[in-house]
Amino acid sequence: MAIETDIHLDASTAEIEAQFGEQVRALRITAGLDQAQLASRAGLSLGAVKNLEQGNGSSLRTVVRVVRALGRDDWLGSLAPRVGVSPIDVLRSRREPRKRVYRQR
Repeated sequence: MAIETDIHLDASTAEIEAQFGEQVRALRITAGLDQAQLASRAGLSLGAVKNLEQGNGSSLRTVVRVVRALGRDDWLGSLAPRVGVSPIDVLRSRREPRKRVYRQR
């Protein structure tokens, strides 16, 4: 069973939550787990798993626990990738070079 992993970023927050919930549900089913088993593995309530799958809003803690319980830690890296270059340094590098030297008064 192929699981669609593309979240449509131009979608609304509610649509993204629903898409993510569908992906979690598909992964759970592929793993052969029912919602109660996943909740137990993740150390969560059954209601928390149901809310996540239905796209009804979930805490980051719930998302992390469910993703780890499903063995998809790689998803977490895409949530907050490591930044190799400082955004401030990028902005500074885009400035035009100085054309004058100002003396201190």
